[in-house]
Amino acid sequence: MALWMTALKLVPWGDVIEAAPQVLQAAKKLMGKTQAAGTAPAAGTLTATDEGPTTPVTAQLQHLRERVAQLEQEQQDSAALIQSLAEQNAVVIRAVEALRLRNQRLGRALVGLAVVVAAVLVWVLRQP
Repeated sequence: MALWMTALKLVPWGDVIEAAPQVLQAAKKLMGKTQAAGTAPAAGTLTATDEGPTTPVTAQLQHLRERVAQLEQEQQDSAALIQSLAEQNAVVIRAVEALRLRNQRLGRALVGLAVVVAAVLVWVLRQP
């Protein structure tokens, strides 16, 4: 339990909190675009009436071009969000690594202290 508390203390929470609104905003934007794209009519669907298709091929082609541009933008937004999350993950990893090294040093110091205490105890018990 104490290890987790120390790990949480090493995380630069100021940076994490500072970046959180940007990550949240990007995630909301990405979700909004994804949901809006899911409700849009299919790009290949022709709307037909009794007199034939109402959407000419050039309009469909333009719609497809717009959809491709929208998907490219969503892909770029996703990449930016993933990069932001990766940077935050790197910060956490560095903090955990520092904790691991600190824990190793503490363990070595504890072993050294135990040896010193045992030596002092043996010395005290041998005194007449």
